[in-house]
Amino acid sequence: MARLKKLLLLLVPPLVLVSGIAYSAITSPKAYEWKEPPLSDNSLAIQAQRKLAPVSEDEEKTEGKVTKKGKKKSQRAANFKGPYIVIDTHTNRIYWRTKDEILYEALCSTGTGSELVDTVGGRVWRFHTPRGVFAVESRATEPWWRKPDWAFIEEGEPIPNNPNDRLDSEVMGDYAIGFGDGFFIHGTLYERLIGVAATHGCVRLAATDLDYFYKKITMGTPVVIF
Repeated sequence: MARLKKLLLLLVPPLVLVSGIAYSAITSPKAYEWKEPPLSDNSLAIQAQRKLAPVSEDEEKTEGKVTKKGKKKSQRAANFKGPYIVIDTHTNRIYWRTKDEILYEALCSTGTGSELVDTVGGRVWRFHTPRGVFAVESRATEPWWRKPDWAFIEEGEPIPNNPNDRLDSEVMGDYAIGFGDGFFIHGTLYERLIGVAATHGCVRLAATDLDYFYKKITMGTPVVIF
């Protein structure tokens, strides 16, 4: 009888442990069943994509009223039939895509968001890449950069009186794609910084990626930046 009790004491704990493990395996969620939650309506990516959709008359009556200027810009973008450019400033990625498919993806560099103060004149520059819907307004091969005042102030150099002293033929790469207000998609001497927020507002690409985009875009191609 004593031997039977000892045997039961030895067998019961393993049986309880095995039963607990089996129950846990049945009732516990599996890690690979995790699904990413859907993007909220306030997602910056969703908002940027929506700007390529036509604006209805009803939308002008909502809280975020659409101006006539904004409406025309959105409709022009929506009427564009070909692929377009999307730039994600949060991940420093650029896409060539349609509304349904990504055709090409690359790293880029966008604005740092930093500020430069002119301690003499009191001027302030903020180096950010603008967000919104734009369009290709210019295309240039072998572009020259005309340095603005801040480029000299940043380097601690005197601002030149001779306009020719502002010109630099090397820093913008082989192509420049203008999308308004002096902002460009262009090349760089510092490809090691591609993928980092390192620019004064323009969008920098590696040479091979810039070549791809330059050969794909046309005047009026939408550029969506968020």
